[in-house]
Amino acid sequence: MKLYVGILKNGMRSVFRDPVEPIQATHGWIYTAVIGPFRTLRGARFMADHGRNNPHVQCVEDAERLAPRDSEVCCG
Repeated sequence: MKLYVGILKNGMRSVFRDPVEPIQATHGWIYTAVIGPFRTLRGARFMADHGRNNPHVQCVEDAERLAPRDSEVCCG
C-alpha cells in the first residue's frame, strides 16, 4: 500500500494508505487534494505537519529529503 497525504475540506492534512492511486471518483468526497505517493511514512508525516505554506517543501522529494531521520516510526 502506498502512502499519501490528503488535504481535507477544512484544510487539515491527513496521512493515509491506499493500494490504488487516489482519483476524484474514489477519494473526492473525502479530500480536496492528494499529495503523493511517498516512499516513507517519515516523509508523508513531514509533508502533513510542515508542508503547508512552506516554500522549502514543494513536492514529495522535498519532504522525503528534509524529514528528520530520527523521527522514523513504525506504523504497523
